[in-house]
Amino acid sequence: MDYAHKSRYSVHPGSDKMYHDLKTTYWWPNMKSEIATYMSKCQTCSKVKVEYQKPSGLLQQPEIPVLKWEHISIDFITKLPKTASGCDTIWVIVDRLTKTVHFLPIKETDKLDRLTRIYLKEVVSRHGVPISIISDQDSRFTAHLGKSLHKALGTRLDMSTAYHPQTDGQNFGSSWETHLPLVEFSYNNSYHTNIKVAPFEAIYGRKCRSPLCWAEVGESQLTCPELMHETTEKIV
Repeated sequence: MDYAHKSRYSVHPGSDKMYHDLKTTYWWPNMKSEIATYMSKCQTCSKVKVEYQKPSGLLQQPEIPVLKWEHISIDFITKLPKTASGCDTIWVIVDRLTKTVHFLPIKETDKLDRLTRIYLKEVVSRHGVPISIISDQDSRFTAHLGKSLHKALGTRLDMSTAYHPQTDGQNFGSSWETHLPLVEFSYNNSYHTNIKVAPFEAIYGRKCRSPLCWAEVGESQLTCPELMHETTEKIV
């Protein structure tokens, strides 16, 4: 439980996520309740529970997407400790259908032209041009130039109310940019309650292997001690 919750590729999943991620590989008596008890004692998680966050107001349910990466949402996590490259913000880009996410390190002062290059590299080159984007009312995207850009790309920009859960970056400090790919891996490979599977499985149709279980997913077999020892050495 400790490794599945606090390791750098796990980054503190919630109780429900942690249970669904572990139960495919492990089992023990009272497993679900023990995980819940373990989670209740995590000080890091207790600081970011939803009941301690500012209410986001009434929600307007957007239309449910049909295809992957045609409708996305974007947001910014700001005021993080500056990294060696000067980044202090995470640009969060989410596929609304599969919940697959990209976490992109940027600077809060980055201009629209730089954000556009990042957007084309990380989203358009991988997934194509989205039909619509749900965004908060950030000035970089409400500006006339931003609207003109999205119009030229054939993308509709839907504006929503801003909601920014803040973080002090205490887990990684100024090195958070280095570990951001691990956070992205953890999120995409963890069970999501809305879609009842991990985002990785939703987009690729199969489970992703993780350090919790390096064996081939879906293949159950007995292995000899020599093979297990060799595998352990390779992981190390």
